[in-house]
Order: sequence, then structure tokens, then C-alpha cells
Amino acid sequence: MAFSIKQQEYLDQATHRWNIKSGATRSGKTYLDYFVIPKRLRAAKGKEGLSVILGNTRGTIQRNIIEPLQKIWGTKYVSCIRSDNTAYMFGEKVFCLGADKVNQVDRLRGSSIKYCYGDEVVTWHEDVFNMLKSRLDRDYSVFDGTCNPDNPGHWFKKFLESDADIYLQEYTIDDNPFLSEDFKDNLKKEYQGSVFYDRYIRGLWVIAEGLVYPMFDKKRHIIDECPEPKNEYFEYYISIDYGTINPCSMGLWRLERDRAIRVQELYFDSKKLKRQATDEEYYGMLEELAGDKLIQCVIVDPSAASFIETIRRHGKFNVQKANNDVLDGIRVTGTLLQNNKIFIHSSCKNSIREFGVYRWDEKANKDTVIKEFDHAMDDIRYMCNTILKKRLM
Repeated sequence: MAFSIKQQEYLDQATHRWNIKSGATRSGKTYLDYFVIPKRLRAAKGKEGLSVILGNTRGTIQRNIIEPLQKIWGTKYVSCIRSDNTAYMFGEKVFCLGADKVNQVDRLRGSSIKYCYGDEVVTWHEDVFNMLKSRLDRDYSVFDGTCNPDNPGHWFKKFLESDADIYLQEYTIDDNPFLSEDFKDNLKKEYQGSVFYDRYIRGLWVIAEGLVYPMFDKKRHIIDECPEPKNEYFEYYISIDYGTINPCSMGLWRLERDRAIRVQELYFDSKKLKRQATDEEYYGMLEELAGDKLIQCVIVDPSAASFIETIRRHGKFNVQKANNDVLDGIRVTGTLLQNNKIFIHSSCKNSIREFGVYRWDEKANKDTVIKEFDHAMDDIRYMCNTILKKRLM
């Protein structure tokens, strides 16, 4: 197996208690670990302590670690994660646990850990990492982990700058010689103009600042006309950010073969109108927005339980809870904008206004958007991360 210069350097020098690769996406960080993990597990075999793999969730561990290992080494050496959250890997019982919540790893309290592999470390709960530090307590205990950079105020960045026994490698996208230049160029274009370019391409820990969607261009993304050509099939969707005290934003979308257009919107601002709407009134607005269009699905803010139930009770629309992962949704929306996959009709005044003022909170020590002028932004993000991510990316 051929390794890049950077990967070979890790194999030669990652002899510390904490061995960490930080940097760009698709730079070869995780791929190398499909060979590092077997090496570490075999070295730990027969020693006292637990072997552990921690990731954002059990599902991400299965997808990011277990399945690729199985493709390389086969299911004889790497089992799937069982119902008790363990897998057998290269003759070792390995605990595979989500690290996004403290209670996920309570079973590790009081146990020594001889080997731990950490996937997507910046997505973990800080208390999980602090627990791990106290459990990695054998003279021979070893940790290998990877992460993409985040906000420079992130707790893991502070650990990397501590005096712990750390071997740190930092990657850019160009450190992977096995990617084609066309692929790298396309990836760079996807993230161009956003905080994710510096993090996922250049491998830098930078603060999220300025506009959330600086790539939004009125000349590129706003259209005045969107007629329906004859003999072509379109799908229609409605995305909703529900609000009672805050505004409620609804958007009607037309999904075409290679793009989506927000053709119409409805924006109910209870503060301006000095009255709140009931769920039934909102449902009436939904029917008004849909008109005579056949709506494939209504995507709704997942916290709006009562309104979702109201829609279901009427039996006219299929309703789906939106994927409300904020940062992933922002990344997806930005990529779709950058690649000219979503457009806004000029009648959607509130969406256009919010694109111009939706900003990162530069005073926060983690990636946070300022929670104002964001209701159309939220319903657009729901549509992008729930439907368009699968259809246009």
C-alpha cells in the first residue's frame, strides 16, 4: 500500500500518548487510520484495559470507521457494531460509543483504557473528552484521533496547545496526492467564499465572521421570471420555520432537474402585526401558499410539534420533520449557492433581505449565528439540508 509523504510521517512519528491529525477534508487523515487501528489493536492485545472507538454518534462510527475497515480487511476481522455497542476487531473486543452526549460513555467511568481511536473529535461533548483523559491512564495507553478545524476558541484547540504529550499533524487538501486536480479544484470551488474554505481546504482554525452566506449574489441568485415550460415535470415542496412570538416563514420551492427555485414565500410577523396566529391559521396560510400545486412534502421545523400534528390531522399534505443540524445545513446551503443550484424569485423579499444581514456571532467562542433576521434563512436551510442535499449535491 502506498502512502503519501504526510501519512508515512505519521506512521513513523506518532509514538506519543496523544496522536492527532487535524486539517482539511479528504486530505487522507482518516484513510491512514484504517491501517493504524489494526496496528494499535494488535499491539494492545493481552494488555489490561479497554479498547474504545469514540465518534460523534454510533452511526457515524459505523459509517466512517467500521464499514471502510470491513472493505479493506473483511468481516472476518471486523464485525459490525452489536446491540451492546461493541465490535470484535482483529481479535479484540472494542467499545464503539457516541461522544456527543455524556451519558453515552458512562459505562467507561472507572475503567482503564489502553487504546482509544477518536473520530471527528471536535463534535464531541467536552465532558466526554475530559473523562477520556482520566481513563487513558496506563503507561502504554495510546490515543489516535482526527478532526477538521473549528473555531480557534474550541476546547479541543486549547488542548492541542497544552503541554500534554501530543503529536500533532496538520493537513491541507493538497497533502493528498491521490486526489485528482479536477476533484480538488471542484472541492475548492464548493467552499470558496465561506469559513469552510479556510477550515476544510486550508486546514486552518479560524473564527466564523461576517456574513454567513457571502457567496449570495443578487445578480446570480435572484430571478424575475420562472415560467413552467410545457412537457416538463417539476416537484413542489414547502419549507417552514414555525414561530408564534417570532415570525413564521414559509417558502414554496420548485425542484427542477438540476436546480431549485424558491418561487414564492409567506412571512407572518406577529410583532409587526401585533397578534399571534393559531396553528389552524398557519395551516390556512400553508394551503394558500400551496394553491393548486401538488406538494410532494412539507418540511417543518422539528420543534413545531403542535403544528406538525395539525398538518397531519388535515390529511392533505405529507409532512416531514426538517434536518435541523445548523452548521451542516449552513455548509450545504452555501455549497448549493456557490454551485448555482438554488435561486430566489424576486418576489421573496424577506429571503433576499435576510441573506444580506444574516451574520456569524463573532463574539462567541463557538460557531454561532446571531439569532435575528434568520427565519427565512432557517426555512431555506431546512429545505437544503433535508431535500436538496440528496437531490442536487
